Amino acid sequence: MTEFIAPPCLGHIDILFQDEHLLIINKPSGLLSLSGKNPLNLDSVHHRLTKDFPCCTLIHRLDFGTSGIMLVALNKGINGLLTKQFQNGEVDKTYTAILQGELSALKGDITAPIAKGDFPLMKVCDTGKTAHSHYRVLETNLLGQGQPVTKVLYSPITGRTHQLRLHSQYIGHPIIGCDLYTLGNSQKLAPRLMLHASSLSFVHPITSVRMKIESQSEF
Repeated sequence: MTEFIAPPCLGHIDILFQDEHLLIINKPSGLLSLSGKNPLNLDSVHHRLTKDFPCCTLIHRLDFGTSGIMLVALNKGINGLLTKQFQNGEVDKTYTAILQGELSALKGDITAPIAKGDFPLMKVCDTGKTAHSHYRVLETNLLGQGQPVTKVLYSPITGRTHQLRLHSQYIGHPIIGCDLYTLGNSQKLAPRLMLHASSLSFVHPITSVRMKIESQSEF
C-alpha cells in the first residue's frame, strides 16, 4: 500500500478546558494526532500544541478522520496519572457516528473480538482481543436517492484500534465516509469519516473532581 500522506488540514484545534495540569481539546477531522515519520506528515495535534505547551503529551489518540475530544497532559506526572485511569477503565467516552442503512434495533451491543489484519487494517477474529461496543440509535434520515443512514451514539466499553469502525462494518452498517471498512458505496456517502468523539468523563488527577466534557458534532 502506498504510504499515506495527509492533505493539509485547515481546521483549528479548539481548547475546551485548560488549567496548569491538562488540556481538553476538540480535534478537527483530517488532522493526525501525532506526526508521522515522513516530514510531509509533520502537522498534527501534538506538533501544533507543543508550540504553546512544549511539555504536553497525548493521553490517547483519535484516528486521522475522527473529530472531537482529546485529553492532553501538560507534564509527565499528570500523564502517568491519567494513563492509569484509561488502563483501569475509569474513563467514559461516547462517540457520535453516522452509519449506512437503517438499524433494526434501537440499541444493542457488539462484542466481536478484534485482531491485527493486513496493515493498516484490523479484523474480527475469534482469537483476537475482547472488544465491546454499545450503541443507541439517535435518528434515521434519508440521503439523496432515498438512501437511509442512521445516527448513533456509541459507548465503547473497550478501546481497541479501529474498534467502532470495524464493529460498524461487522454488523452490516459501516460508518459512512470511512475508507478502510466499507460496504457498497458507504465511503462515497460522506466527504469525511462521520465519527466524532462527543463526550469524555474522567477524574481530575489533582482536584479529584469528576469532569465531563461534551462536544457537539457538526453532523
